[in-house]
Amino acid sequence: MTTFWIFIALVLLVSLLMIWLPHFRQQKLIRAEEAGVRNKTNVELFNERLAILEKELEDQLLDEKEFEALKQELEVSLLQDMKQGQDESLSVQAKPKGILWPAIMSVAVVAVAGYSYMKLGAYDALEYMQNNPQANNPHAGMTEEQMISQQIEMMEAQAKGQPDNSQLWFNLGHAYTSANRYDEAIGAFDKVIELVGEHAELLGPKATAMYYKNNQTMTPEIQAIVDKSLAKDPKDPSTLLLVGMNAFFTADYDKAIEAWETLLTSDRQDIDRASVNNAIQTAKMRIAAESGEMPNDSNHSAIMAGEDQTVTIEVSISPELQDQVASTDMLFVFARNTEGEKVPLAATKISAKALPAKVVLDNSTSMGGALKLSDAKNVEIIAVLSKHGSVRPQSGDLKGQLASVPVGDTATLVLDTQVQ
Repeated sequence: MTTFWIFIALVLLVSLLMIWLPHFRQQKLIRAEEAGVRNKTNVELFNERLAILEKELEDQLLDEKEFEALKQELEVSLLQDMKQGQDESLSVQAKPKGILWPAIMSVAVVAVAGYSYMKLGAYDALEYMQNNPQANNPHAGMTEEQMISQQIEMMEAQAKGQPDNSQLWFNLGHAYTSANRYDEAIGAFDKVIELVGEHAELLGPKATAMYYKNNQTMTPEIQAIVDKSLAKDPKDPSTLLLVGMNAFFTADYDKAIEAWETLLTSDRQDIDRASVNNAIQTAKMRIAAESGEMPNDSNHSAIMAGEDQTVTIEVSISPELQDQVASTDMLFVFARNTEGEKVPLAATKISAKALPAKVVLDNSTSMGGALKLSDAKNVEIIAVLSKHGSVRPQSGDLKGQLASVPVGDTATLVLDTQVQ
């Protein structure tokens, strides 16, 4: 708004200058012309009188002393006439003539501009936007999913007009992943690979989209892409984040720590090192918890400090499936955001011998990365009682699920499904 009014003020200023500058220039030229004519006349009269005196000196009508005295009087007279002309010019300058017409034109310009804007401009719309700040925000009232969808539509339209723009297709692939449109994300990354060739920074995001599409399961096909990416760049951020997340998700904490520590040795500037360090500390805490030792790392208190947003799940087993539980089974419980990218926000595991049990998920059980449980409003809860030590459901495992639990609430989850 301020910029708009500054622009209007500049336009008016230019218009007024176009009116007044010629007026003052004309006055100046008139004064200069009058002064020039007066001075020229005075000099001509001086020269004529001096010529007469020189003639009289030559005819010996005047002696040398008289000639010098009369010549000095002429010079003094000339100086007085010149000074008088300057004073008259200053007097004229102090009272410029013809000011009425420029003043009338100035008032007319301001009046016409104001009237035209009120009648033909967007004054009402501008006043509405000023009184309603939300009207200035094109995303006002939109959910995150709607904003992502709008962004994708714009990028798709650009991609149609620029089919060879590899950077645009790369950004579109990430947008598809954020919107859980994994098939389209894979297709977008394949398009970039077609345009610029296979690079680790393209293979990693493609493998990640395939991983999410396969319900966070590392298949041989995805692993082959991961291996190819790391062969090209052992420190590729996207690939190492995927390796670390999958290892953490399957409780292979040593492998997760190794992947994330390798990532930290990279000189890349686009890495959230604080989040990666938190993920490493969380993995170390899990190792210490499984070994029965309490972690003494100072980062543990940093992770726990000030975190009061939790999800408490009371987990039990359906009576019909009680005889399917062995004491060596492990229960995996994890939470995923119900909006946006389906990334695990927090996870934990306990022994089947502890069931029924109360499981608490918070930021201290985060999966690492920038996303935390406290950032979500509602989460999906999935529990798997594994007979193979892996979070990936396999034949014979028991499973239970809650579609949506508000962060900060307590819910009950029953393992009532046996995986076939």
